Amino acid sequence: MSLADWTGPLAYLSVFLATVIEGEVVFVAAAVLVQTGHLEAAGVYAAAALGGSVGDQLYFYALRGRLRPLLDRFPTWSRRRDRIIARVRTHASAMILACRFLPGLRVAIPAACAYAEVSPARFTALSLLSSLAWAGVVMGFIGWLGPTSLAQLGIRAWWAPLVPAILVLLFCWWLSRVPALRDEAGTT
Repeated sequence: MSLADWTGPLAYLSVFLATVIEGEVVFVAAAVLVQTGHLEAAGVYAAAALGGSVGDQLYFYALRGRLRPLLDRFPTWSRRRDRIIARVRTHASAMILACRFLPGLRVAIPAACAYAEVSPARFTALSLLSSLAWAGVVMGFIGWLGPTSLAQLGIRAWWAPLVPAILVLLFCWWLSRVPALRDEAGTT
């Protein structure tokens, strides 16, 4: 059985559920089915956008208030806690908006925002906006430009898996390079 065999609400429900749990493959397959006329674009777009946002928010809300006591047990984290929180809060909007476009950081960004106690309303609104944009970009590339659109842009499969891995490493390096905050006396 394939996604093409599923019709009606079941196909869109499967796209929604798959994107909640990290199902970009199902979303891309559904976008191809949009291009071939088997599924409606609006249904696939809405299911993927809402599923992606719900997935990000599940991580955020599940980890709110739970990470700090756990991570404070580790001396390295507890020493850097205030600096990491300051950095995440400073860049929270950009991080949340980028979350859907950085597949390797899908859990890390909501976790960092939960740890830094980013406002739930802010996270929810920006996560939804990011998911709407992400679903539009994927639908645009796959559903309307065609399944070979990335290859036409010069993106080849042999190095594509390295991109998320490099992004995860860069994010972790960036978080670890938090500069020392000045204390009240103005010294470093």
